[in-house]
Amino acid sequence: MRIPAHAVCTAIREDIVSGVFEPGARLTEELLARRYGVSRVPVREALRTLESEGFVTTRRHAGACVAEPTEQEAADLLELRLVLEPLAAARAARRRTEGHLRVLRGLVRLGQERARRGQGEDLRSLGGWFHETLAQASGSPGLIVLLTQMRHKVAWMYAVEAPARPVDSWAEHGAIVDAVARGDAERARALTAMHADRAAGAHRLRVRTSQHAVNTAGGRH
Repeated sequence: MRIPAHAVCTAIREDIVSGVFEPGARLTEELLARRYGVSRVPVREALRTLESEGFVTTRRHAGACVAEPTEQEAADLLELRLVLEPLAAARAARRRTEGHLRVLRGLVRLGQERARRGQGEDLRSLGGWFHETLAQASGSPGLIVLLTQMRHKVAWMYAVEAPARPVDSWAEHGAIVDAVARGDAERARALTAMHADRAAGAHRLRVRTSQHAVNTAGGRH
């Protein structure tokens, strides 16, 4: 059975984000085809997609390589997040379904319970699911794609410290959901902007090279 290019793309992206392939590493079609047990055709398609997303670059005489983002590019990414996440929350307040609300409220309950019990190992994944669901609730396909790509790139470029007071962080999540449930777009936007701004302070660039590119060796957040 032919493995689709999007599955190969996902596998390569995950290996880049987790540091299996470090910035500047060559990505030959032959090596990747062997690694994932596929032909070179889906690999070629996947590399084109990853280049459009900014994870891969093509160099003369070297071919496809893992991109080497600069500190400025990393900073721009967080600034973009401060714009897009509040926009998604505002749109979610206008377009969310009851299904979205059930999922969001369930995630908030779990997050608050884990935070009270000090079960921090679950909070990062719950937070990721929360923000992914909030984006889905926006009902904006283009915005959802941008936010998904942005989350991958933030995970690639940054290590994130756990919040000092996770109970407070999940209280903020709960307030955002309350605003979304009431259809209060401006409050949802404002609360999400404040939450994203505070969260940005916990992001730390991974070890840098001498050229100030981001070194992604190590685990993802």
